[in-house]
Order: sequence, then structure tokens, then C-alpha cells
Amino acid sequence: MMAHIVIMPRQGNTVESCVIVGWNKKEGDTVQADSPLCDVETDKATFEIVAGAEGIVLKILHEAGDDVPVLEPIAVIGKIGENWQDALAAHGPSSGSSASAGHTEMASSGLKSEPLSPVSTAAASVPTNSLSSAAAVSPRARQLAARAAVDISSVAGTGPGGRIIERDVQATLEHRPALTAAARAALSSEGAGAANLADAGTGIGGRLREADLGITKEKVDSSIAASASSQAAALGTPEQIETPLKGIRKIISDRMLQSLSSTAQFTLNSRARADKLLELRQRFKTSNQDLGLSGITINDLVLFAVSRVLSHYPFMNAHKIDDRIITYRSVHLGLAVDTERGLMVPVIRNADRLSLVQISSEAKRLAAACQNGTIMADELNGSTFTVTNLGSLGIESFTPVINIPEVAILGVCNIELKPIAKAQGDPDGIEFVPHIGLSLTINHQVVDGAPAARFLKALCDAISQIDLWLAH
Repeated sequence: MMAHIVIMPRQGNTVESCVIVGWNKKEGDTVQADSPLCDVETDKATFEIVAGAEGIVLKILHEAGDDVPVLEPIAVIGKIGENWQDALAAHGPSSGSSASAGHTEMASSGLKSEPLSPVSTAAASVPTNSLSSAAAVSPRARQLAARAAVDISSVAGTGPGGRIIERDVQATLEHRPALTAAARAALSSEGAGAANLADAGTGIGGRLREADLGITKEKVDSSIAASASSQAAALGTPEQIETPLKGIRKIISDRMLQSLSSTAQFTLNSRARADKLLELRQRFKTSNQDLGLSGITINDLVLFAVSRVLSHYPFMNAHKIDDRIITYRSVHLGLAVDTERGLMVPVIRNADRLSLVQISSEAKRLAAACQNGTIMADELNGSTFTVTNLGSLGIESFTPVINIPEVAILGVCNIELKPIAKAQGDPDGIEFVPHIGLSLTINHQVVDGAPAARFLKALCDAISQIDLWLAH
């Protein structure tokens, strides 16, 4: 039987490459079909690739940190003594680019289409939220250990091949006495482990204090200073910190540049009356809990309005792929979410057919999944229009960058008072009404300014009369 070639899986229609974060196996290691082989990341999420076949890791074809095109071989699994070059030659030349083009062709086979599901691959993937490259520790386990100041070397692994997984770290924490905040910080700074901790401390409720750990303030300060000194020496200049642009940050950087360099983007700014938004939000907040409305936010109401108005302007709910425009019957709203790893865009499927409560619930679920690292690959692909909200940060207007291949993106800004003229004959003349800022960036290759302005005006009208739209 020919050796098994592990390829870089495709994580969605628009993902062209993935960065190998780290290898969990090395050449010569024995693996099962479900053994975690390596961790990879796109601009949207981190995934674990399994071996896909039982055998020996004959050859690793790319190093950690490499940005590898999708569908390109990354490793060879086979029997001891088997010639990996022959297996690779039989597999044929790398075809990531051509395969990508073929997949795009399938996704673009008409002027009206629904988003296609990501192509399944031989190498299954499971999302994770860590950038660890340690061989015998899962990313989630390493993150929890670092957060809780647990010495990972003292943890027994129960995962495949003895791999340490998250539940192993949690089991260690259950049998460890509680730490004061100062003790936990001291452990992290000192690099000490949990293997030799006492059964009980001298703090309140038996908590372990710094004194119980035998770590003095001078020792901690010395450890921190030594670490800083070592970093400064490596950089050569103590006044600056140099961080290589790599991993997910590099992918986001490249995609933003690609978006701006491959499309003709310009932004329209407007403001919509927000008094109805604020009134409804307050009523929802104080409503009976049984109605399930108290958690609805201003952003949820805007998402609802966008989903309804887009249905009347299908040219805005579209993709541009090469020289083709694909419009979509359903509205699949991309929701920009800020996470510790960077910007992620999960998708609210069929938003135009969901109620306000359903949109609110799905938006919260997706945002939470992005932030805690449980988001699935399928939930990050297939958006037809994206909404990004910076209003809570006090932004009055901005220029959101299009999430290609989409043709438009809406930026939601803050709410502020705007003077407007009262009805003719009113002695006061002017009144101040709350307005919400909206910044719409479009691809001028596909959408002209006047149609985009009409869409934005219709959206402003819908937001200002959101109570009527909810009654549709």
C-alpha cells in the first residue's frame, strides 16, 4: 500500500494558505489515523490536523512558521523503510493553486448562487485557540496551564499517545490547593511548578501564599529582571521591542493589503436617527425575562435592519470573483469580532429569515465561540456581507476594509446628538436628536456610488423606523 500524503486542508472558499503553527509529531514517530499531527492557522482560526493514516512519520515537508498553500503536501506517513520520495512523486506536483482555481470555478458557476460548503479533506481538523508548538501538549491544555501557573511537565497525559489535553490540566487543578493572586503571579514569574506544592497554605481558607512557596520578593524581582535583560540583550536595544510579523497577524496583514490592492474601495458616511433604537433597547432591557428580549443590543437591532434591507438590494449581497459577480438569494451576515488572536468574522446564516431574538442569540453565540476558541471552520466561511461595529469605542466614522470577495462592508459608529430643524413655525427652531453613524465601504468595480448611496439611505430609514420594520 502506498504511503499516505497529508495535505494542507482547505478551510473555506477564500482561504488560499495556512500557517503551520507547530508540529506535534516529529519524523520517525508512530502515529494513528486520529493522532494530532500539527496545528495550523488561517486569518480566522486555528486548527489541528490529524495524521489521517496509521504508520510512521516518514517526512515532514514544511517547518513551523511556513505559510503553506492549501492542498499542498505537508507530510508523508508510511511504513519503516518506505521511500517517501517515491510516494511524493506518485502523488504528483503540488497543485494548490490549480485546485484553488478549480474550487473557485465551482463556486462561481452562475450569476445567482448559494454559498458552497467547504470542501472536505482527508485530514480532519478540530479548532483550537492556542499557538503552542509543543509536541505532547494540546494548545488548549498549554493555555490553561499558563493561565493557572501549572507546571505542564508534572501533568500526566490521557490523550492519544499520552498527549496532555485540557482535562488533564483541569484534574491537576482540582487536586491543587488554591493560590492567592500574588502566589499565582509569583509562580508564573519564577517559572516554578505545581509538583511540590504543600497540601494547604497559611492564607485564608488554606490558600497558598508567596511565603508558603518559598519564593521571596527579591527572587521574583530578580527573575523578572533577568528575563527582561535577556530579551533586551537579544534585541540589542533595551528601549525597543521587535516582534516578527508572522502567524495569524501576518495573514491578516496580507489579506488587508490584498483587499485594498485588488479592489476599488471608497466609503460613504451617513447618520440615522437613533431615538427609536434607544427607546426599544430600553424597553427590551426592562421587559419580562420570560420574553427573552432583555439581552438584545443596539448592534442586534442594526444587524436585523441590515438583513432586511439587503434583501431589497441584492447587488450589495454579492461576491466578486475574477471577472464574475455572484449575487446571493439569502443574506449570510459576517460579524466582525475582536479577539486576543486578532479579528475574526463568524457568519450568521440566513439572517434575512431569522427573527430579532434569533439574530441576537446567534450573534452572541458566535462571538463567544470566537473569543474562547471553540469556533468551527464552517462558521467562519460563506459570509455575503459583513458588519463591523466600533461604536462602543466612541468612533464617529471610519473606513472599514472589505472582506473580499464581498463587495461591501458596513461600519457601525457611535450614537451622538445631532441638531436638526424643527417643523416650520416652531419657535424653538432646532432640536437635538440622537443619531448613529454608518460607514459603508463598497467595491467601485461592482457597485456605483449612486446605488450604494440609495442602499445606505434605505438602511438609515429602516434604522430610524426600526419599530415598524420589526412589525413586518
